[in-house]
Amino acid sequence: MTTTLTRWSHACIRLERGSDVLVIDPGVFTDAASALAGCRAILITHEHVDHLDVGPVAAAVAAGAHVWGPAEALAALSAAGAEPESLHTVAGGDTVTAGGFEVEVVGEWHAQIHPDIPLVKNVGYLVERVLHPGDSFVSVDPGTVDVLLAPVAGPWLKVSEAIDYVRAVAPSRAVVIHDAPLSDAGRQLTLRLVTALGGAGDPIVLAPGESIEL
Repeated sequence: MTTTLTRWSHACIRLERGSDVLVIDPGVFTDAASALAGCRAILITHEHVDHLDVGPVAAAVAAGAHVWGPAEALAALSAAGAEPESLHTVAGGDTVTAGGFEVEVVGEWHAQIHPDIPLVKNVGYLVERVLHPGDSFVSVDPGTVDVLLAPVAGPWLKVSEAIDYVRAVAPSRAVVIHDAPLSDAGRQLTLRLVTALGGAGDPIVLAPGESIEL
């Protein structure tokens, strides 16, 4: 059965396959109502608000969703009233089934923003050959990624690092994420460089609610 990947702005991705639904990183730049509609499984890479909008995710938990993520991210949801039995702590090396999808958890830390800013826990998720790294450069075994959700901008990221990360992962396709800090002109420049130097063809840019088939 075909899997549909839909992007809901910045770092939020929704995967659907028949009745299986999985959402990754619904943050404050996300249309949470659309991204989380009917969803009962949510993965969170880390606690930053552009990856975790606590209110809508806690509301989804109250409606029956389960959430997997680092302990610090789950603590924010618990403080907002989410039931502990619906919150599942994960760390690199774990494997889980979420929303009908098989998930490998990889990585441990957020990429450094500045030495004066403490690092936070960040895990990536390899969901059946689709890799969401969060705000990090998580490593995976060669040949395991068909689709890389490729961050292209942020206070922790240089364009050269984005290019080198696409090269290192060597996916068949790269779908752009984490681009909210860019202007339209800046986005075009960044994508030209990633296209020319990344080695995965033209990066796929999805407007909010736009999808591709995997």
